[in-house]
Amino acid sequence: MKNRFGGFGGFSGGGNLQQLMKQAQAMQQKMLEAQQEIEQAQLEGSAGGDMVKVSIDGNKVLKAIKIDPKVCDPEDTEMLEDLIMAAMSDAYSKADELREEKLGPLGNLGL
Repeated sequence: MKNRFGGFGGFSGGGNLQQLMKQAQAMQQKMLEAQQEIEQAQLEGSAGGDMVKVSIDGNKVLKAIKIDPKVCDPEDTEMLEDLIMAAMSDAYSKADELREEKLGPLGNLGL
């Protein structure tokens, strides 16, 4: 049954639906590419004037830890623990920024 908008069921023809599907496919492709970039990214966080560095990927998976021997004081392991935590926090912040940059508001969809 034809309606007053010139199409069937509220659509003005298959062309608009095809265009919408193409746009959805293009968006999906862009999201997949952004996801791959995030996965392949190598981010570094540091603390204590670069005395502790951690490397993670864009999905926040720890890849490496580098510790300057100068901070390895057996009498003060708490400071080293704090530096590692601060470096991880720095790296995680960078991963969050990358995800926001690449995926924008869609980054919170759990991709």
